[in-house]
Amino acid sequence: MECEVTSTYANGTRRSSTGTTTGNTPTISTPSSRTSSGSTKSQLHVDFIENGEVKEKREKYLTAKYGSHQMSLIRKRLSVEMWLYDELQKLYENTDGTPIAHEVEIDLDEVLDMDGDGERRKFLHSLLIGAKKSQENINKFIDEVLEKAKTL
Repeated sequence: MECEVTSTYANGTRRSSTGTTTGNTPTISTPSSRTSSGSTKSQLHVDFIENGEVKEKREKYLTAKYGSHQMSLIRKRLSVEMWLYDELQKLYENTDGTPIAHEVEIDLDEVLDMDGDGERRKFLHSLLIGAKKSQENINKFIDEVLEKAKTL
């Protein structure tokens, strides 16, 4: 970017300097003149001139800082969700141990919004109809989900 600074002093002398950088080119003019009261009046004028070379704008990210209590709640919630994902993988794997693609997603917020354990249990049973494991394993999983949901 080229930068030109021009200053005009009260006695009529003029001073100019030029520097080169990258990007837009500002031209800064600071003419000075005396007013009728004898004081110096200064004006500043800046003009930006495009050189044709425009760099990509840098993406900006917002990073939030949480308190220690809030971070412990976030970690706890994340650990429960990771456990839930792993257990769902186990419930839906084939008899030879290979996981199969399943479409079951359990929304913890939805489970937590329900009134009681009976309603939650019924909701979870309805989601896990296609599980490959035994009913005993499914009931154990539901008990563990309800227990972990109480800690959130």
